[in-house]
Amino acid sequence: AGGLVDLVPALAVMLGANVGTTLIVQVLSFDVSRVSLLFVLIGVFMFRRSAVTRTRDLGRVGIGLGLMLIALQHLLALITPYEDVPSLRMLLGAVTTDPLIDVLIAAALTWAAHSSVAVVLLIMAFAAQGVVPPHAAFALVLGANLGTAINPLLESGVSGDPAAKRLPIGNLINRVAGCALALCLLKWAGPALISLDPDPGRAVADFHTAFNFVLALLFFPLLKPYAKLLVRFLPTRVDTADPSQPIYLDWAARETPTIALAGAAREALRMADVLEGMLRGALDSLNQGDRKRVAETARMDDVLDRLDTAIKEYLTSLDIDTLDDTDHRRLSEILAFTTNLEHAGDIVEKSLMPLAAKRIKRGVSFSETGRREIREMLERLTGNARAAAAVFMTDDPATARQLLGEKEVFRELETRATEGYFGRARTDRAESIEASTLFLDIVRDLKRVNAHLAAAAYPVLEGRGELLPSRLKQEV
Repeated sequence: AGGLVDLVPALAVMLGANVGTTLIVQVLSFDVSRVSLLFVLIGVFMFRRSAVTRTRDLGRVGIGLGLMLIALQHLLALITPYEDVPSLRMLLGAVTTDPLIDVLIAAALTWAAHSSVAVVLLIMAFAAQGVVPPHAAFALVLGANLGTAINPLLESGVSGDPAAKRLPIGNLINRVAGCALALCLLKWAGPALISLDPDPGRAVADFHTAFNFVLALLFFPLLKPYAKLLVRFLPTRVDTADPSQPIYLDWAARETPTIALAGAAREALRMADVLEGMLRGALDSLNQGDRKRVAETARMDDVLDRLDTAIKEYLTSLDIDTLDDTDHRRLSEILAFTTNLEHAGDIVEKSLMPLAAKRIKRGVSFSETGRREIREMLERLTGNARAAAAVFMTDDPATARQLLGEKEVFRELETRATEGYFGRARTDRAESIEASTLFLDIVRDLKRVNAHLAAAAYPVLEGRGELLPSRLKQEV
């Protein structure tokens, strides 16, 4: 879970999954040998006979569920002969005198088996045969529930980011707290369950379900403050070497909208810096025949996308009711600005860089005049990116007017470049039709990028009433 907005539902899903796992044990406590085969047969029939994707997927589910039930039945069949081994009975009788030792043994066994269901089924079998007494079986069930939370924590250790450990640590703490509470109440809860169902095997299954269900009920109302504690003690590690990692999005500052919006605005400026770097890369890629530079520039769009996603997730997590009109307006400006930057980056990555790669691959060359026009437009775009960032931060109307005027400038540049290029192609045929097509596609892409940059001026000029509702000529 990367942030609090994801951690709360993730913890809730984990609680639900723990309860759901107990239902498998409940089902397997009955004789389901015939049902498992029926699941497989129905699944195969649905998969082979239907052309509908959803029906085929349901068929796969039926096959998987049936095979899982069959596998668990075979596991029990393998274990059953060992229940009457005298040495095993003696060993279990010796180690099941202390509930805490029972918990640790079952936790270790579950960790090694990677399956709490298999371990609980084994405990049920032992309890049903009288190999272990009911109170020891209940303690072993607690250990199985504890052990199932160990493997996710160990697997999360591969990541160096503490935030990646929030969910597994949160689940482990939940299990530890539940086991500690249940151990304290075991001397009263155990006899009560036995009185409800004298069958020791069924009592183990019921205890397993009751433990997880009660634990979910206790923890569910506390998930939000619990998640806040996990986020506080396991903060996201900012990798300064990774430009796609947000630096200024402070999740603890969301209660203060002004600070939160300021942080989001600073991240938006980082996006503007990345886009400016992409424009410089586009200039190098179009002027030079460097494939490596083309690939590097295209990859920079991934940084833009990740920053844009992080900013949007952060802003959508703010409590709208705490924002005043000024905050609402600023939030909309940030979203509009970052969206335009992200779209501009997509144009560079998905259109401009493929054109640059195509020019290199086919050995297409532009005239000196054509190269100069592309260079001038890209240099102008770089300046407009800086102007857009300035307008976004200062709301300066003069700079906003100048930036919006660049749309007309680029329209004129496109018209002049198109006319000039066709004129040169007709007179001296110095450039091929392919070169002409590539050149015009590049010019149009640069104009599209500029349109997204110029959009930063709209909120400022609209607020001052300096924009017409339409460019269409009004009827007299």
